[in-house]
Amino acid sequence: MAQWTADRWNEYGFTAGLVSYLDVYLNYPVSHSLTVSFANGSTFEPLPEEEVLTEDETTSYPNRVPTFRGYFFTGDAEAEYVYVGRGQKVDFERLKTLGVQLKGKIALARYGGPFRGLKVKNAQEYGMVGCIIFTDTADDGNITEANGYAAYPDGPARNPTSVQRRSVEFLSTYLGDPETPGYPSKLDSPRSDRSVVTPQIPSLPISWKDAQPLIQALDGYGPDGKTINRTNWIGKLNATYSSGPAPGTTISMSNVMRDEITWIWDSIGIINGTNEDEVIILGNHRDAWIVGGASDPNSGSAVLIEMAKAFGALLKTGWKPKRTIVFASWDAEEYGLLGSTEWVEEYIPWLKESAVAYLNLDGAASGLNPDLSASPELHKIATETMKKYDVWYGLSKGKVGVLGPGSDYTAFVHNGIASLDTGCGRGASDPVYHYHSNYDSFHWMTTYGDPDFLAHKAVGQDLSLLVYHLANDDIIPFDVENYGVQMSRYLIELIEFVESENATTMVDLSPLEIAISTFNISAEAMTSFIQAASTKADIKLANTN
Repeated sequence: MAQWTADRWNEYGFTAGLVSYLDVYLNYPVSHSLTVSFANGSTFEPLPEEEVLTEDETTSYPNRVPTFRGYFFTGDAEAEYVYVGRGQKVDFERLKTLGVQLKGKIALARYGGPFRGLKVKNAQEYGMVGCIIFTDTADDGNITEANGYAAYPDGPARNPTSVQRRSVEFLSTYLGDPETPGYPSKLDSPRSDRSVVTPQIPSLPISWKDAQPLIQALDGYGPDGKTINRTNWIGKLNATYSSGPAPGTTISMSNVMRDEITWIWDSIGIINGTNEDEVIILGNHRDAWIVGGASDPNSGSAVLIEMAKAFGALLKTGWKPKRTIVFASWDAEEYGLLGSTEWVEEYIPWLKESAVAYLNLDGAASGLNPDLSASPELHKIATETMKKYDVWYGLSKGKVGVLGPGSDYTAFVHNGIASLDTGCGRGASDPVYHYHSNYDSFHWMTTYGDPDFLAHKAVGQDLSLLVYHLANDDIIPFDVENYGVQMSRYLIELIEFVESENATTMVDLSPLEIAISTFNISAEAMTSFIQAASTKADIKLANTN
């Protein structure tokens, strides 16, 4: 697929090839098991894989991927278990305050809130010996079987056997290959201790159907959900969401992984501009957890290919951009943003000098509602482009989201490069998207997700306009003053948080206030300079005409 992608870009008229990284650490599933033993002597074993559906052919492929997570720890655990909500540190602290025993137990956590790897990390740091994570139907909005909707494939609700895969690398510590922090993974690269960013306790994902008897078995043991009184603690399964543990009810879990030091490949295509020292980068990851991956990442990959085709057609007219455009198809994003991070680590001296902006596509379409997140200097140009789509403006009221650590823009953001992420997702009344499940398939996409591929098309059009302006406008369309505006807003929130924690005598925010004030003065001067330069250019053009 890496070579196929590069071949398409070469066909469209620009130079493309592969950038390879050797000695990258990945791991793959060998076997796993989970058995729940109840106090009455009965046992329960969750399904080892998702249900095969005759309507959805990829769910029965012999090479379909088991339910696992990247960088799972190989190990066994047997103990009573405790429901820990979304697995935030404040959840664990609340349980400790209420006298719930955590050490030596297995954590049962629901998805949502912190990155899933941090749920496992928190459980490990509180002395727990394993972690089970499930999807709760509370995250599905109105579209649930309990509300009368049929489950996929017969209807838009979540298939009850759907399981979410994902990496459990500790992305808050660092990104990329766990054994090469801060530098690219090459044949002669020094190797670091990967345990710093990978779990040292076993963990497994399960479906809501299999989680329900586990959460129900805790009813009446430990404080219930109302007593615990934590945000998003109580879900929609038929249970009190008590913490447990339930005496005599235990989980026995085993997980075996195969470690590999192997290759990954990024496909890179380049359209040289007249000013080759200024670069716009457009990227999407190519790897998927499952055979389908119709939304994540293939909807984005399809849009990326079509955009390359469109720019190739533009090149054939004799057009050449002012700034160089780089197309990137990243590998191993799902394990921890490896392909993009290793590439940024290798080329960071050049990127810091030349990169104007990075625009990211992950899943371009998992529904019909446009979404946009960006660093502050891109807000203005991004919203002006996105306003062409009434749906986005109606939903967002023009507000641009904040970039988290969730996709390939992260390494660029961490190195001070303006970044943007966009795509279309689901609303509360839209069909449920089976994220990282076998049901993220072409059949689901053409039946429920984006049957007419209108969201795919709109995302491609929007990004193409953004790339064109960033690559071709005489003056890069940055709103530098907005960076100070946003930092000032963050500062207000930080001040309020410090005050709420009664920590004003321990935390001195005055250096940060001064730095933001200084930045705002410089940004205002830069804006004045840009406006003066634009006025001179307009006058010169008018005189020429």
